[in-house]
Amino acid sequence: MATPVEHLREVCLQRGVNGIRMIGRMFKTYDDNGSRKLDKEELKNGLKDYGVDMSKDEQDQLFLCFDKDDSGSISFDEFLLALRPPMSSSRLDLIDKAFAKMDVSGDGTITVQDLKKNYDVSHHPKFQMGDWPKDKVLQEFLNNFQANTDEVVTKEEFLNYYAGVSASIDQDVYFDYMMRQAWKL
Repeated sequence: MATPVEHLREVCLQRGVNGIRMIGRMFKTYDDNGSRKLDKEELKNGLKDYGVDMSKDEQDQLFLCFDKDDSGSISFDEFLLALRPPMSSSRLDLIDKAFAKMDVSGDGTITVQDLKKNYDVSHHPKFQMGDWPKDKVLQEFLNNFQANTDEVVTKEEFLNYYAGVSASIDQDVYFDYMMRQAWKL
């Protein structure tokens, strides 16, 4: 029988590569005071709205699993670290290399300005048809990785996106190939 964390992780992964990003967005929605923390009631409401079917006992167990510091609340970081599927060191290394390549400014984030130096929009269908200008294509590309729309992708958001991708790829060799092809590593 799966633990409550494994059950929630499975629900996220059933929603595809964006599942973890979507639940991260849910977390931020239910964080009413902007503290980047949820109490037990906020978590329960979020799980219900996200469509996670858990008993009250399972929800309580889940909360205890996430609340590593026994503060009575779950930080965004505690939540994502516990939820993210485990990845091998070789996969984490490739994700780090891809992020470093895209973070041209070296400030620990990826912005549209960083992408302009690494991402060729000329092959994007919306750009080719004249529907979107270059900056719109770049912003939409960034939005794939974000839990919000603040126009900046953090390393954590990038890692969470690839945690979802990684969970759907069994073999390290295939993940390696996919990352090297996608990011020209």
